[in-house]
Amino acid sequence: MLHLDRLTRRYAGLLAVDAVTLDIPAGGVHALVGPNGAGKTTLFNMVSGLVVPSSGRVLLDGADLTKLPPEQRARAGIGRTFQAIRLFPDLTVRETAMAGVRTRTGPIRAILGRGGTEAKAIRARAEATLDRAGLARETFDRIATTLSYGDQRRLEIARALVANPRLLLLDEPAAGMNPNETARLGKLVRGIAADGVTVLLVEHDMGFVMGISDTLTVLSFGRLIFHGRPEAGRCEPCVVEAYLGHKLAAQLAQPQLVGD
Repeated sequence: MLHLDRLTRRYAGLLAVDAVTLDIPAGGVHALVGPNGAGKTTLFNMVSGLVVPSSGRVLLDGADLTKLPPEQRARAGIGRTFQAIRLFPDLTVRETAMAGVRTRTGPIRAILGRGGTEAKAIRARAEATLDRAGLARETFDRIATTLSYGDQRRLEIARALVANPRLLLLDEPAAGMNPNETARLGKLVRGIAADGVTVLLVEHDMGFVMGISDTLTVLSFGRLIFHGRPEAGRCEPCVVEAYLGHKLAAQLAQPQLVGD
């Protein structure tokens, strides 16, 4: 589904991403991990269009998106969230979800002000997506930034999902969550994949990653050092040395229940 062809990004003398070639098949959950500074977020930003590659290509289902801006990539079927939560400070939960709807007839608030069939359809679609993300109906009229941290994370995912992406990029979705919130998130992500959306995530919580991922990709100093099954990556010497360490690798050998 997603093909990266020798994708490279240079910043002056720094090679942030070094000729990464990667194939992500349609369906399932795919994790991108590595130490800080490995190039994970830069790679994400090149896929979503926020960063222009120095060289290489980004293809989605064979279509070359390399030169397209973020909004055109969204129309092509790429949705994403960000490492730092980005919510509009004056919108309700429902309005925040509706902001993710792509419309050709005008801004969301103008459409809602006119009422009619389109406004009702957008509202229903947003509410169904919020339900799918596990947000309680009594929160829909609250200002989004008053939600708990975990609910704000789920709201961001709902806003991305309401646009019906084929590929969903999640940038550290479990960051800052407690164990209960992480477990709920794992079930949500697996459910999204079961609905047919391909999920690619960057994450440092390796227990979470091992519990929900179908494939694991590891970067180190901008280079791809492993791509394959998570259980194989856990035992790969270069992954252990570059990122996991022997203690964490041993811990990850235990059964992972997140997202079951």
